Amino acid sequence: MPAWASRNYSLLTAAAVVTNLGAHGALIAAAFAVLDSGGDAGDVGLVAMARTLPLVLFLLIGGAVADRLPRHRVMVAANAVNFVSQGAFALLVLTGDPQLWQMMLLTALGGTGQAFFNPAAEGMLLSSVKGEQASRAFAVFRMAMHGAAIGGAALGGAMIAAMGPGWVLAVDAAAFLVAGSLRAFLDVGHVPDREPGGGLLADLRDGWKEVASRPWLWAIVLQFTVVVAVVGAAESVYGPLVAEDSLGGAAPWGLALGAFGVGTLLGALLMMRWKPRRLLFAGSLCVFPLALPSAGLAVPLPLAGLALVMFVSGVAIEVFGVTWMTALHQEIPEDKFSRVAAYDWFGSVAMLPVATALAGPAESAFGRSQALWGCAGLVVLVTALVLLVPDVRNLTRRSKEVARSEVPQVTGPVSADAEGTVGRLG
Repeated sequence: MPAWASRNYSLLTAAAVVTNLGAHGALIAAAFAVLDSGGDAGDVGLVAMARTLPLVLFLLIGGAVADRLPRHRVMVAANAVNFVSQGAFALLVLTGDPQLWQMMLLTALGGTGQAFFNPAAEGMLLSSVKGEQASRAFAVFRMAMHGAAIGGAALGGAMIAAMGPGWVLAVDAAAFLVAGSLRAFLDVGHVPDREPGGGLLADLRDGWKEVASRPWLWAIVLQFTVVVAVVGAAESVYGPLVAEDSLGGAAPWGLALGAFGVGTLLGALLMMRWKPRRLLFAGSLCVFPLALPSAGLAVPLPLAGLALVMFVSGVAIEVFGVTWMTALHQEIPEDKFSRVAAYDWFGSVAMLPVATALAGPAESAFGRSQALWGCAGLVVLVTALVLLVPDVRNLTRRSKEVARSEVPQVTGPVSADAEGTVGRLG
């Protein structure tokens, strides 16, 4: 590993690889488990909603907990919850006739674990790197994570076709067990002790102040409230249905998701070398291609064409992801990482349960193709709107690491030409 890769960074990267090998196949497996049990588009949407609803309910609490307790312990406990929920889901599918309510309950339990895991994990990662190599470190982490997703999605689709979805869910449960064991060795000794606070509500208010005082932050969080909702509905509900009706089933859909993973891998490679000065302007431009998969499913494109648009969107979202993480690392105080990450995650998933639950009724009311074109149009609209925010266009990368306590808070537009100062960003 390079000199900038700390022990924590290496453990976090290894654990993310293991988790993503299992998780991407499991997302496909859950949808096909519902379909194999006799469910329809509405049932797939309900199970997807059950996974995301606990994220909305518990993410903010999870962020406050992760800034108050040792983050690695929160991560390990969350992985244990996911191991139990996915293991029970796998056993249910392998040994019987799973009922819709059972699948919803188990996916909700897994979503609860993720609500506590995500802010702790993001805070831990942000605190594991320092200095001018932060952008490269985030790119390498995401490259490793998405590289695992390439194999996980393709292998998951093939395993479902050959063995059924139950075994893929079992592999995902085992992956959570292994990843949790690795995360148990993380060291939080470098994190300074927090001053006694006023309790959970006070922590949540502090996190909200950090978000509300930064126009670039809340603008992009609001943008992704819509983007994640419509892209999630398109890919978790409509994608498997289009694959079943037009592509030949789970294996081709797994290959299409694998193409997205290849795109993210190459996007991360690009971001190891490219350091755009206007971080969020470059990143936000790359959100427009996220409309392509929904449009491709609406046509629907043959497998080769769908794989191509998934690949392009994968490259684009990786550019955004690295610029976003770099901006957060540059601008947010370390002791607020998890709380700000929780608001970020909360905004991203707030509408996802509603969107996935309404995907089936929207298909019945308007038709699948029209619903998918609507998803694509919303991505383009909200991304165009966020580029009207001056701070999103003007946030600049600082050329040298500056202590966060020395960085002035920015509440308005800052010149993009001010290299080494705060320009402004979600």
